[in-house]
Amino acid sequence: MKNLFLALIVLVAFHSCKNEPKNTDAASNVAEKSKPRPNIVYIMADDHAEQAISAYGHPISKLAPTPNIDRIATEGALFKNNFCTNSICGPSRAVVLTGKFSHINGFRMNGDQFDGSQQTFPKLLQKAGYNTAVIGKWHLHGLPEGFDYWKILTDQGNYYNPDFIAINEITKVADTSRTEGYATDIITQDGIAYLNSVKDSDKPFMLMLQHKAPHRNWMPALRHANKFDDVEFPLPDTYFTAHEGSLASQQQQQTIYKDMYEGHDLKLTKKKGSPELAHNPWKSDFNRMNEAQRTAWDKAYQAKNDAFHDSNLSRAALAKYKGQRYLQDYLATIASVDEGVGKVLDFLEENGLAENTMVIYTTDQGFYLGEKGWFDKRYMYEESLAMPLVVKYPDVIKPGTVIDDMTQNLDFAETFLDYAQVEIPADMQGKSLRPLLENTFDADDFRDAVYYHYYDYPAFHMVKKHYGVRTKRYKLMHFYDDIDTWELYDLEEDPKEINNQIDNAEYDKIEAQLRSKLTQLQKKYKVTLSDFEQASEESVKRGYKQFERLRGDTGTSYNPQTDKDTKL
Repeated sequence: MKNLFLALIVLVAFHSCKNEPKNTDAASNVAEKSKPRPNIVYIMADDHAEQAISAYGHPISKLAPTPNIDRIATEGALFKNNFCTNSICGPSRAVVLTGKFSHINGFRMNGDQFDGSQQTFPKLLQKAGYNTAVIGKWHLHGLPEGFDYWKILTDQGNYYNPDFIAINEITKVADTSRTEGYATDIITQDGIAYLNSVKDSDKPFMLMLQHKAPHRNWMPALRHANKFDDVEFPLPDTYFTAHEGSLASQQQQQTIYKDMYEGHDLKLTKKKGSPELAHNPWKSDFNRMNEAQRTAWDKAYQAKNDAFHDSNLSRAALAKYKGQRYLQDYLATIASVDEGVGKVLDFLEENGLAENTMVIYTTDQGFYLGEKGWFDKRYMYEESLAMPLVVKYPDVIKPGTVIDDMTQNLDFAETFLDYAQVEIPADMQGKSLRPLLENTFDADDFRDAVYYHYYDYPAFHMVKKHYGVRTKRYKLMHFYDDIDTWELYDLEEDPKEINNQIDNAEYDKIEAQLRSKLTQLQKKYKVTLSDFEQASEESVKRGYKQFERLRGDTGTSYNPQTDKDTKL
């Protein structure tokens, strides 16, 4: 086991190092002025796993296709190795806006306050003459800056009858109001209304259309509530795993058959014939439905809940059933997102805007669909590190382009500025993706490794703080705070990251190379000692007990190692 102290000593050595000059070889910062500046429509879902987009070809997505998102990939480019820098909602959004890592932009974990006065790509586009707008999920606590128009969900937002914050045109101050309907549909409609309002402007536009879906607790639109009831999705072969070799994985609280709330998450009822939900700690998600919505919801779920009670499942069978219920609702929730993407694409085509509009579809990080038995994200393992990314821009990006190079959400801001013919600030930390999208770059030289750092501990799901480096074949991670462990994975031999090779002498040379690369990246990205603060006062302040499991008396936890259920 390696000592955290040694890692900190290395950081001290470069604490005062100057930032390396920005690499501008990939593309010129300013495009040819003769080319028209494109409109930009950036569509971001929340927690949309790569496995749940059929363009990526995963078995789950074949049973729940996403034809409209696939349209973007077919007509443009699909990125196969796009990664986040910090797998959690708010921090990822801050990275996208600023083009800077969490420790630089100041938003390391949910609950932090985003400094809206800092430089962002929407501000730079606005200054350069773009109409700018953000609609939907913001989740950065303060109000948006750098946008000509904005309408954002309060905090995480709700699926039904959500509250939005917007500027009151009369008082000119921010007002919160409730909108009847389903969040995904409302955000789509508002996005199209905005596009309609600026379509005839002589200025290009940039719209960030940001959905709540498919964030927990995965509530589908009523029209999709029974969409996958008769579909049996393949559960990953790592669904039951002991997490040998990973102390941090053993101590997490995001296992489907141990940590999901049976009412709130899985929509299970307390007993047959009753619509009353089992354990449901956040009642507002269901209570904000109007009478007609709740009646339709209960009707849609009653038959399958009654069948569940009749089945009297236990042990492994119950654990697998929970996995199915999760996937059915998660994928049904995505159905409305895909429909919304189709409506936006249709509007652009019908109004003659498609040819000069870059359309991006992505999410804020990856997500687990039962791999390692998990839901949620946070870890540097592939399922939560990888972010789906598809981009189309007619006559510029060749249809059917597939990009295998390692990219990050850190690169988005510079890409938009590059295409908008706006000079890229030297303090941004990513790289424009333009040369990859236009196939004007030697791919082997784009990026040989990515850096990652997760800070949100102690917090829900109790995933330890950790940082690491991923190359094309290997991954090295250090989990720290109240533990001090390292993990090394050979992604070619072990793509599911089950076998930690940190104590395997055969990988000593690889480990040394990875440690050297990790140090190089930390120096390049200006990582300092403050990035590795111990829990101590912060943990005491936030309180570990605050994040203990909030299960009720009706919950059941399954232990695959003992093949026993535990009543909670």
